[in-house]
Amino acid sequence: MTGRDAERSGAGPINGVEHVLDVRKLSKVYGAGETAVHALRDVDLTVRRGEYVAVIGQSGSGKSTLLNMLGCLDAPTSGRYLLEGLDVAYLDERQQAVLRNRQIGFVFQAFNLIPRTTALANVELPLVYAGVGRRVRRDRAMAALALVGLQGREDHRPNQLSGGQQQRVAVARALVTGPALLLADEPTGNLDSRSTADALALFDRLHASGRTIVLITHDDEVAARAERVVVVSDGRLSETARR
Repeated sequence: MTGRDAERSGAGPINGVEHVLDVRKLSKVYGAGETAVHALRDVDLTVRRGEYVAVIGQSGSGKSTLLNMLGCLDAPTSGRYLLEGLDVAYLDERQQAVLRNRQIGFVFQAFNLIPRTTALANVELPLVYAGVGRRVRRDRAMAALALVGLQGREDHRPNQLSGGQQQRVAVARALVTGPALLLADEPTGNLDSRSTADALALFDRLHASGRTIVLITHDDEVAARAERVVVVSDGRLSETARR
């Protein structure tokens, strides 16, 4: 089914309210019978355009499973997940890969940069996969690096950058396609206190500019920077704060 067909299936914004994310009764079960593990249980979550939401939970709480669902990296056992009003269940693997590349910007704890490649080439990578021409992708990558404050570092390889700078490259790469959603998985987990403060200040600026951010963390202080905090415990979600 195409994206247009999925939109016709009733996967549009609910009650005229525009949501970037709309998760309904999402569940994930691994295994079967007595050994079944219920990683997510009837999760409901909506995120409006421009919101900054932190999802917090301890190891084993289900937050990593939720991240995989939101990033279209795994399929739920039941329930629905709408991204930009589109029900991803109607997309085949190729269409989901295109959706991930164009609509979701990923920022990981481990940065996931290619070691022997420059900062510029790392940021260009999603545009290479999208088939964007060389000159255009270079211009967009340069702009993304400037946005995160890395002018003059375009030709540096990851081992020539600090941890905080590497994370900024990762954020630039996540932003270069102009995604609907910035999905950050423990983005400060490998940073020292100063780099953590810099990274969180960058997320604050991105939020102020209208970016939609969902940040996964186990750290209360990191979560407190978001305007909404959602707690995952035993596979269930509960909202605890709205700033």
